[in-house]
Amino acid sequence: MASIFSIRPQFMYDKVINWFPGHMAKADLADDSVQQPIIDAFKKYRNQNVIFTNANMDKNVKKIIDFAADKHKQDPSRYPFVSVIVVGMPNVGKSSLINSMRRIGVHKGKAAKTGALPGVTRSVAVTSIKVLDDPPVYLVDTPGVMVPHLPDPESSLKIALTGGIRDHLSEEEVMADYLLWRLNNFGNFGYVENFKLSGPTDDINFLLPVISKHIGALRKYGEYDLKAAATFFIKQYRNGKYGKYTLDDITVDSLNNYFANENNPDEQILLSKNQKKKLLWNKKREKRLKRWKRQGY
Repeated sequence: MASIFSIRPQFMYDKVINWFPGHMAKADLADDSVQQPIIDAFKKYRNQNVIFTNANMDKNVKKIIDFAADKHKQDPSRYPFVSVIVVGMPNVGKSSLINSMRRIGVHKGKAAKTGALPGVTRSVAVTSIKVLDDPPVYLVDTPGVMVPHLPDPESSLKIALTGGIRDHLSEEEVMADYLLWRLNNFGNFGYVENFKLSGPTDDINFLLPVISKHIGALRKYGEYDLKAAATFFIKQYRNGKYGKYTLDDITVDSLNNYFANENNPDEQILLSKNQKKKLLWNKKREKRLKRWKRQGY
């Protein structure tokens, strides 16, 4: 490995990963410092309350139960019972959250199926799940909701890296390369000690054989199993071995900019390829109209 270490200024990847499903709690892996700016921004721009939870911590889960119960207390005649639908991205812990709320609220076992892969819940629950007796609070589990079109390749990599898209659809080795790049940019070189390297590297083609040898992932004739090595590296990140990190740029300025441009079609995240085509067509049409006006038509 070269003695001079440098990090790529950009991660070059032009493939958009699209997958349509439907749980693990991810808040426990996110950077704690981003929570308050998000809470403040949603309160400021949408007057909405945001609660960060960890399905493994009872006190956090109880906040949601208490929030739902307060609706009944505010107006019992209007809300004789409270129904809550649980909606979110694939594999973020919706079913795990429901099971935790049920255990805390009514002291009963699992009611929603869970798994470590996206796509476990495949349909909206026919019957609601009671999570509190007094006042009655019911929950409905749903499959993961994914936007039908991700125009930004890096965004799709972030979703895949956190488990929102099945790994084999997003190429484990590309995900591992992106993870290495992000860790280096965060200044997190924990992998160096973990895999007994002499120093940090920005070369995934160097790192994966080292990991493969480290975990004993070898094919016939001693060939390195690079896919197994990439999967192991990603799994370590998901298990929190490299600390708490939020892959998005979450700052007060970035949040203010997002909400300020929320209704600006030029800044919106397009929900489909058709929307993208329509936006481009409208821009071309506006240019033609301006040109015709200048020419006196």
